[in-house]
Amino acid sequence: MNLLAALRAHRLLAIVRGSDPDAALSTVLALAEEGVALIEVSLSGRDALDVIARARAALGADAMLGAGTVLTSDDARAAQKAGAAFLVTPAVSDSIATGRELGLPVLAGVMTPTDILQARRLGADALKLFPAGSAGGPGYLRDLRGPFPDLPFVPVGGVDAAAATDYLRAGATAVGVGSPLIGDAAAGGDLTALRERARAFLDVVRTQARP
Repeated sequence: MNLLAALRAHRLLAIVRGSDPDAALSTVLALAEEGVALIEVSLSGRDALDVIARARAALGADAMLGAGTVLTSDDARAAQKAGAAFLVTPAVSDSIATGRELGLPVLAGVMTPTDILQARRLGADALKLFPAGSAGGPGYLRDLRGPFPDLPFVPVGGVDAAAATDYLRAGATAVGVGSPLIGDAAAGGDLTALRERARAFLDVVRTQARP
């Protein structure tokens, strides 16, 4: 899987963190049905590896389904075994290099310029700016793109529809969205409302000019 090309093409990464494994699976499937191509299942959710395995079986080999909150090399190996096609980390860690060794692309969590350089040296395919809202929002992204104009940033953390627009206008390659998109769906909440939010976010990312 070419993660960077997928991020550039689709511009939206949905982040599913579920307290109810069955609801988390239903959330993943509903997002896919609505056209959300890139979906991350966070390993911090309940029975996340099983959710990934079940989603992979349901969606097929070509689905762009990944594992998030990948903290360690063991996490990376377990995620690959479950069927993850890419890895997402919250920080710079050994899981980046392990992912590369396994042949899995990695969206690596960064906050500072030092993080950015370390993540790139370890082979990260793209950079998850996290927590983007707390770090300074779209203004901080603009500042980072001064010294790093060609690097692919994906802001995550506090990204609602309005913020998604601002980040994409500031030069983000894509945005990662958790609770503003997922709501309570992965805990057994309303899937109809989830589908409506998914369509709204897709409209946002499709109408923004590409950097």
